[in-house]
Amino acid sequence: MNNLRLLTGLLSILLLSGGVCAYGQSVTTLEEIFESAEMNSAQLRPSFSAQTEAEREVSVARAGRLPDINASLSLSYIGDGFTTKRNFSDYQKAPIPHFGNGLSINVTQPVYTGGAITNAIELAELKSTAARYATDFQRDNIRFQLTGFYLDIYKYNNLKAVIEGNIAAAHKVLQEMRARFEQGTALQNDITRYELLVSNLELQRVRINNTIDILNTNLVTTAGLAEGTIIVPDSTILARSLPTDGAAWWQAEAETNSPSLSLARSGVDISRKAESLVRSERLPKIGLQAGWNIDGPILVEVPPINRNLSYWYVGLGVSYNISSLFKTSKSIAKSRAATQQAVQQLDATRESLSLAVNADYVRYIEAYEELKTQQKSVELAERNYRTTSTRYSADMALITDMLDAANSKLDAEQQLVNARINIIYYYYKLLFTTGKI
Repeated sequence: MNNLRLLTGLLSILLLSGGVCAYGQSVTTLEEIFESAEMNSAQLRPSFSAQTEAEREVSVARAGRLPDINASLSLSYIGDGFTTKRNFSDYQKAPIPHFGNGLSINVTQPVYTGGAITNAIELAELKSTAARYATDFQRDNIRFQLTGFYLDIYKYNNLKAVIEGNIAAAHKVLQEMRARFEQGTALQNDITRYELLVSNLELQRVRINNTIDILNTNLVTTAGLAEGTIIVPDSTILARSLPTDGAAWWQAEAETNSPSLSLARSGVDISRKAESLVRSERLPKIGLQAGWNIDGPILVEVPPINRNLSYWYVGLGVSYNISSLFKTSKSIAKSRAATQQAVQQLDATRESLSLAVNADYVRYIEAYEELKTQQKSVELAERNYRTTSTRYSADMALITDMLDAANSKLDAEQQLVNARINIIYYYYKLLFTTGKI
């Protein structure tokens, strides 16, 4: 599993919750890390903000049902006018009151909009739902990334223990070799070759320690914790009894819970609702109208009357965009194409999800078989090492036999550690793929 960078982010988010002691060690479970990520993950905050924005958009769309109220006030200076005959002769000056004023209030209450307002509200609600699914999808991605980091740290800690155990065993063999060398029954070359083995093991330990330090430093830095904080993965995670339900069960869970599939379904609903919204442009709009105006002076009379004219009205307004008859058809065609694409995307997502679930399930079951094989390999490697060591002590085996036995034992133990981690990893990958992580 090449998830070192991802796993760093997982454990770092856990530390943000304050559940880990600074400058110390604390055993932390994956569930605690997930809870911390929910509250503190910087990668989740944009998704939460987008979800909040989408919810606000619903309120904005619902406001379309409220009446439109417009008020205007004007003050003006009016210059003198003049009159002429139609051929612009007989010029006569026409004095006009110079101070002009106007005040108007208009109220329009939508009654029928061809479904434009209703469709806009429903479209905003669908987008809000899609934003929630997008948040769930991002949350699952972060959780799976964190799981990978967590298991990698656990793996390297276990590999470190294996290496240290082999170093200790190698030092015992070296002590025996030096004792035999003093007795004249062993060669200096044998000691040198085994010292080289120990040197290689110690180099592996240094590399493992550096990897753990890098992961921990990245985790602490990402979490914003004090330097020196160390997280210890829960050692009981490998002892859990994990379910082995059939592939059909996992496929059904993916169909129900997968955020990616839910997001694709929302895309289809949004496209269809957008198509309905475009169609509403072809329908008339009806609204109740009421207003009150007061203007002065009265300029329609000659000479002008230096008084205010006030009037009010109520009525029913009907509007229809005639150009929509030949313009909207193109928009409808475009919306239909978008809906078709969304449906095809849903089918593609469902197919990809089914293939991913099947592959993850096969790997999950395979991990159990791998564990059985590696357990047997470790048993055989340890038996071979003990036998070779006994024969070497009795001068019945060469140093090369000891080296081969030690290397085989080390490799088998490392593979066993990886096999145990792989079961947990593929289980959580199934949870991630099916949307249950």
